[in-house]
Amino acid sequence: MVRIILFDGECNFCDKSVQFIIKRDPKGHFKFASLQGDIGKELLNKHNSPKGIDSFVLIENNKCYLKSSAALQVCKNLKGAWKLLYILLVFPKPFRNFLYGIIAKNRYKWFGTKESCMLPSPEERKRFL
Repeated sequence: MVRIILFDGECNFCDKSVQFIIKRDPKGHFKFASLQGDIGKELLNKHNSPKGIDSFVLIENNKCYLKSSAALQVCKNLKGAWKLLYILLVFPKPFRNFLYGIIAKNRYKWFGTKESCMLPSPEERKRFL
């Protein structure tokens, strides 16, 4: 099963989220690519993602999940109690995405941006596209 997370490579919160996921995904279910990179742009085009997506996308078996749906789909596959967050999918998508949108809209202000990319370990590097 192919699971690719597209993330904002300039966002500190997004970078910390990727590190969080890597730590709780010891079997390496997820691969990662920056939204700003060529591979990220190509994947967005291939999956007909809406224009202007700039925070977090999950592509799983050729299906594209956005915003809160993407985050909760990821939680389902993490180690530990984080998978319990998947149950939040019972809430209506507009409500979930409203809350998600508040964080996404303010992430640069609250968490800052990155001047340079992190340097992943050789083991982690294999998971980046």
